Amino acid sequence: MNKSELVAAVATATNISKSDAANAVDAVFEAITNTLIDGDVIQVTGFGSFSVTDRAAREGRNPATGETIQIAASKQPKFKAGKSLKDSVNR
Repeated sequence: MNKSELVAAVATATNISKSDAANAVDAVFEAITNTLIDGDVIQVTGFGSFSVTDRAAREGRNPATGETIQIAASKQPKFKAGKSLKDSVNR
């Protein structure tokens, strides 16, 4: 499912226009993004949690040349599925 299919599903499920559904979906994504940028965790009971994890700097290899390269430290968004979501998927 891509974003436009998600918007269509939300519009159908909530009986609102696709334009309003697109605004709602965009607002949810923006809220999640801004919360993660601030370093906070989002927990949706039964669905899962979004958080940010730090990755340390490390050495890697260029697969084409075999040359050693330095990979900078970074922050990675992370999602952990909740029990209800896992149970629904595994029915």
